[in-house]
Amino acid sequence: MTAPTGVLASARARVVAWSPGRVRLVLWAAVALPFLIAAVRLVSRHYHPVLDQAMAEFRVRDVGTRDTPLIGLPGRIFPPDRIGDYTVQGSHPGPLSFYLLAPTYRLAGSTPWGLLAGMIVINLVAVAVALWLAHRRGGLPLTLVVAGAIVVLVRGYGLEVVTQPWNPYLPLLVWLVVLLAAWGVLLGDHRMVVVVVAAGSLCAQTHMPYLGLTLGVGTLCVAAMAWQWWRHPVDRRAVVSSGVTAALAGVVLWLPPLWDQLRREPGNLGMIVDYFGSPTDDPAGTAEGVRLALRHLDVFRLAGGAFGADGYATRAGFDLERSIVPGLVVLLVWVAAVAVAVRMRHRSLIGLHALLGWMLVLGVVSMSRIFGKVWFYLTLWAWMTTTLVVVAVVWTAVAFARSRWPEHRARVVRTSAAALAAVVSVGSLAALTVEAFGAEAPEQHLSDALRAVADPTVDALRDGVGAADGERGTYLVTWSDSAYFGSQGFGLLDHLDREGFRVGALPVWRVPATRSRVIDPTEATAEIRLATGRFVDEVRAIPGAVEVIVHDPRDADELAEYDLLAAEVAAELRADGRDDLVELIESNLFGLQIDPAVSPALQRKVDRMLELGTPTAVFVLPAPGATGSGA
Repeated sequence: MTAPTGVLASARARVVAWSPGRVRLVLWAAVALPFLIAAVRLVSRHYHPVLDQAMAEFRVRDVGTRDTPLIGLPGRIFPPDRIGDYTVQGSHPGPLSFYLLAPTYRLAGSTPWGLLAGMIVINLVAVAVALWLAHRRGGLPLTLVVAGAIVVLVRGYGLEVVTQPWNPYLPLLVWLVVLLAAWGVLLGDHRMVVVVVAAGSLCAQTHMPYLGLTLGVGTLCVAAMAWQWWRHPVDRRAVVSSGVTAALAGVVLWLPPLWDQLRREPGNLGMIVDYFGSPTDDPAGTAEGVRLALRHLDVFRLAGGAFGADGYATRAGFDLERSIVPGLVVLLVWVAAVAVAVRMRHRSLIGLHALLGWMLVLGVVSMSRIFGKVWFYLTLWAWMTTTLVVVAVVWTAVAFARSRWPEHRARVVRTSAAALAAVVSVGSLAALTVEAFGAEAPEQHLSDALRAVADPTVDALRDGVGAADGERGTYLVTWSDSAYFGSQGFGLLDHLDREGFRVGALPVWRVPATRSRVIDPTEATAEIRLATGRFVDEVRAIPGAVEVIVHDPRDADELAEYDLLAAEVAAELRADGRDDLVELIESNLFGLQIDPAVSPALQRKVDRMLELGTPTAVFVLPAPGATGSGA
């Protein structure tokens, strides 16, 4: 036993002797490993972006050109009297995420994989900053804790989430940076307010829910700095200097959306204010906001999900009917921890608990103001608060034991907590690393179907099939989609644009497709129509239509499964007296899936149908002036 013990002791001594920077580098490398494996694996997935991801690639590709984006990705933001009118659609506040994705995207050859790589780079930078902030607050022990928490969070969200540059997903790990920096401000590290502003601006510009959260955290930081200015006259100049630097950074980062607001009528920021000032749907309300917040405090559910596949926290957002009792228990335990920390006068813990208390309040307010359907992605940030609540409670228990119990008993508590944290963190990292070898691209089934038809379409245009005129032509891209509300249509437009063709969508899509990718149908040389499901035969019958390719992703068994599910869904809808929805099975499957009249059990069947897929075809049609556009 002596030799192994001596080896372990020697190894521990060498690790303890490492510089803080070296420790952070090793921890960062460990966290980065599954990201890097996933990045390599995703190369072979031949990713083809659809819908929002295609819209994001439009904008990332435009960075640095005359069409550099000034606002964010389109959102469900419409004037009250023009709901669903995409010609006046509003967008998320700002373009900062596009600017940050662009360098990696271009280094990767301006390929779709470059978007995924850009997301990975942003997250790995966020991890590095989070570890630096943790060391600044609590040295090596807190750095280890935060590294473990990040691993648990990443596995909870799932690799598909943290490698996908979708605007609800992109801010998740950056939000941890905001919270750690804000905690520092509360403890008197006023320079960290610059980090709060920079990272918070990225979150707030990228996805709407973070706008209110960031303003709330910023308000707390301003109050803390005002208190520091009042209580510590000697530090007033430094506090003011930090505040001015942060304000200047904020102005610079928000110049693009501010410029959009000044040069356009209506400006996007004004549309956001109008939309939230006069919402067309009723908000969830305070009672529902409290229930949602408590469900997101259900640590027991997350602990159970940790033994399954990655993404268990993300999947939890799909179940909004769970009991609030487990979350209430966690809340009461946290309140007790707050009381203990205050009684111990533990400054760092009091600051962390104060931040978490404020975040719980902001969370309830944010969730209570959700309009319409409570989509899972609107509340993903809340699991970050829950993770920090667990860290704060355990830390409080360890600190209490250390201050009140005999050393041998306190050592047992510290050792037990450290061992449990190590097992959870290392186990999560090992599982995440293994899962990274199977990483899939976003909406892999839609990406694969689009890949099957995209390159043949490029070849057909270059060969002058039908009304096509090679690379000299101007092509209107339209879609008749029975299943995915045009997702692959935007993807095909993106692919042809990436390949250098002069393409555009109908004017109705000028916001999602960007103004530079909209063309007047009368100016088109030919129309490129993507059709799915029953629309394939309808488009095939249009005079002058030339079929480029038709692809059905289903084998015989999957086709039989699809038909059986379609029959079951139709029968259950009729049994429920919703004959009016049966037609959507063939004309708008996704619309059926999100209809509030459809039960969760039926939604799962429709989800499976969407996953199985439907025939996808591309046609070259004569100029729209002769055939009609038929989007």
